[in-house]
Amino acid sequence: MGAAEQLVTVAAVILGGLTTHLTNALAERRRKRHELSTRWDDKKLDAYAGYVEKVRTSIFLAVELYELREGLRERHRDDAEIKADMSEAGHLRGRAFERIMLLGGDEVVEAAHTLNAATLGIDWQAAGTTRGTLEEWRERNRAAFRAINAFHDAARTDLGVSGRVTGEQHPERDLLLPPTCRSAE
Repeated sequence: MGAAEQLVTVAAVILGGLTTHLTNALAERRRKRHELSTRWDDKKLDAYAGYVEKVRTSIFLAVELYELREGLRERHRDDAEIKADMSEAGHLRGRAFERIMLLGGDEVVEAAHTLNAATLGIDWQAAGTTRGTLEEWRERNRAAFRAINAFHDAARTDLGVSGRVTGEQHPERDLLLPPTCRSAE
């Protein structure tokens, strides 16, 4: 083997080593980027699910207070106790909302703002801060659940989940009310 052949062989070995190193470095970089993306998606999913859970807790407490104040439910707790629970739930909802503000995409943040406003409307009427009829109360609840569905859609899009929870495949559903309430209208 001549000197030229040896140089070609050494150059080929060096080129092969550099190519292998570059390929491994790019694969590792891609893997880390994917891992980081997945980690943030996990945090977003936890934040989105936690926020909706806190919103629903707030709504259920407001419904309890409203129904007690309006004589639609048998009293097992006093208003002050429920208002304290509502205050704590509102605090937790606010903290969950802040996580949405930190992690959510633009559409998710806007959907969360809309949902937050709808939930506050329910809280205010339940506590007597805002007056309204039973039908206005129900419309506030309908609006909140429409806002929850819009939030779900925005969150699904942000997380890259296909499909929607609203639209032609999923027609809007009304509040689930006991038959006695419906016949009283």
